[in-house]
Amino acid sequence: MNVVIIFLDSFRWDHVGVYHQARAPFEGVAPCKTPHLDRFAQKCVIFENAYPEALPTMPVRLQLMTGQRTLPNRGWEPMKENDIPIQKILREQGYVCGLVADTYHFRAPGMNYHKGFNCYRWVRGQEYDPWVSSPPKRSVDDYVNENYPEVWRKRIEQFLANTDDFKREEDWFPAKVFDEASRWLEANRCHKNVLLWVDSFDPHEPWDPPRRWDTYTNPSYSGKRLIMPMGGEMTDWANPEEIQYIRALYAGEASFVDHCFGKFTSCLEEEGYLEDSFILLLADHGHPLGDHGKFLKGGDRMYSELLKAPFLVHLPGSQNGGMRTDALVYFHDVLPTILDLMGQASNTESMHGKSFLPVLQGETNEHRPAIITGYFKAEDRCIRDKRWSYIIRPQGQPDELYDLQNDGRETTNLIDQQYDQAKRLSSLFGEYFRKGPLRRVKGIQGEYEMASGSVA
Repeated sequence: MNVVIIFLDSFRWDHVGVYHQARAPFEGVAPCKTPHLDRFAQKCVIFENAYPEALPTMPVRLQLMTGQRTLPNRGWEPMKENDIPIQKILREQGYVCGLVADTYHFRAPGMNYHKGFNCYRWVRGQEYDPWVSSPPKRSVDDYVNENYPEVWRKRIEQFLANTDDFKREEDWFPAKVFDEASRWLEANRCHKNVLLWVDSFDPHEPWDPPRRWDTYTNPSYSGKRLIMPMGGEMTDWANPEEIQYIRALYAGEASFVDHCFGKFTSCLEEEGYLEDSFILLLADHGHPLGDHGKFLKGGDRMYSELLKAPFLVHLPGSQNGGMRTDALVYFHDVLPTILDLMGQASNTESMHGKSFLPVLQGETNEHRPAIITGYFKAEDRCIRDKRWSYIIRPQGQPDELYDLQNDGRETTNLIDQQYDQAKRLSSLFGEYFRKGPLRRVKGIQGEYEMASGSVA
């Protein structure tokens, strides 16, 4: 059995057609069109409750690669010598393992997430990747409003310098990633078994889709092209027209990623990988677009727009294609599931993850009773089951409880009315998974974003 893992960074589940069912998450912005993802989903088991245990980017990859939890004890840090990732396990069994990525944190000095792959191919220049050292040809003033401080201007300048020479759609990052991944699959079809890990950083911000895909923005908009939103309360730095424009840029970026993925699915089909491969397509997390007043990821944004992820599992021969499940699964359940499917369940004894193969086989819609998630360094935590979402806030802030069945946008805090539900969820996970008030760290998302870049 071949294995193909496809990460689409920061792709909101409600921007994939098979999930949003033509319901737009924001007024004034059309539902995002993803025909290729939707078509692929019909060959997959569609998971509606898949969650990372610890955010953001690299802790999520570590969970999936190793089958281990990261929330209690692993932050944004290198892969260690004693970590045993999927590529090491399968390579020792004769698999040829490849990595194609523009997620530049993989190749940042010392991170070591390419450990164990037979080959790895980098697509350079994403976000703040220190790829180009000359100043941008374009003026940063066209991409910021009067509220952007110098630190944000420098970040955007790096991205503009990295992408100044983009002219054709083929120059954009997701096009390069999926073209390179297709070439790898074609060239390595000669091997008995392969593992390919495809890691597309888009639709992560900045959101600057090619002109043909920038179709969600209002044509009458005359403001600045705000490709990079800032954190904090959005009304402090953007007006309503700008907020709608930024949301529309994200939809355009997501739609373009879908287009690039479509070419990759053609390769999967033409080369016969759909017949003999386990294929997982997922996002590491979603992305807040001002749903609760803020853009960007952060330890305090424990809502579905960040936590829920599209999660599509293709079994060899498209078994159970189009089946939907509301089973609660973690990302670190993936590796045990793959090994279980290969008849190697004994290799999973040391893993925190738990195989959800019975769910894939249609035997059950139950896997875990509840999940907990958050940032390693933040105090905020979210515990949820299929109906309730309980958010633990730092000392001095009220906790939050939402009825996901009747309030999917999480607008009405029921912590006082349904206290027993919060108490029940809180009892499911011990203090080992939490951060006390004495260890509270603020502003950690900026630290992550700059971990692999050269600008402050």
